[in-house]
Amino acid sequence: MSDDSRPSPSGTGAGARTAAVIPAAGRGVRLGPGAPKALRALNGTPMLIHAVRAMAASRAVSLVIVVAPPDGAAEVKSLLDAHALPERTDFLVVPGGESRQESVRLGLDALPPGYDIVLVHDAARPLVPVDTVDAVIEAVRDGAPAVVPALPLADTVKEVEPTAVPGTPEPVVATPERARLRAVQTPQGFDRATLVRAHETVTGEVTDDASMVERLGPRVVVVPGHEEAFKVTRPLDLVLAEAVLARRRLNDGF
Repeated sequence: MSDDSRPSPSGTGAGARTAAVIPAAGRGVRLGPGAPKALRALNGTPMLIHAVRAMAASRAVSLVIVVAPPDGAAEVKSLLDAHALPERTDFLVVPGGESRQESVRLGLDALPPGYDIVLVHDAARPLVPVDTVDAVIEAVRDGAPAVVPALPLADTVKEVEPTAVPGTPEPVVATPERARLRAVQTPQGFDRATLVRAHETVTGEVTDDASMVERLGPRVVVVPGHEEAFKVTRPLDLVLAEAVLARRRLNDGF
């Protein structure tokens, strides 16, 4: 599915090529026993396939790298081969590591030359709209080294002092100003060199790749996220995701 007519790389400007890395090696214990979270069915199709299609829906994305469970790369490759995916997009499956951070690094190691913008997307966010993907890419093309989609918080947030015994009352330490807080989503977009340097430099566990870039010093910027880009983590999220898909089918034949 290669296309030699694609533009050659030119930094992160308008001609830059974009690849997406989807770490999908996690077990998803909060969804209960069974298949890894990324392989759970959503409307009869594995969440991972929905996530891959969401990245490939952007005409700017010409390569999607799926980082599979360490012992499940062949299964994931067969899964991709069995589902209809855009012909204009190339796909690659590589084995992942023990942590999300390691899996993203392994995905970056497999990234061929010529891709200057890298998206990192959670397989558990299967319904992110293409407009959100494109907005992240556009912000990187405009010069931002790291970009995250995010939403304002609807709830007041409390900072607490965690207790040693789960379920016991926790003392409130502070109430952050809600107007300054955002709930971060994916895909997160990066200048490739910046993201590679972050993975080579930052040690210790982090919750997302943008946090690694923050530790290096380059500025991370936020673009508007979307309510349908939520993370499927608990059984109730599966119910909500099914409802979103049903609404899409009703409204636009998705």
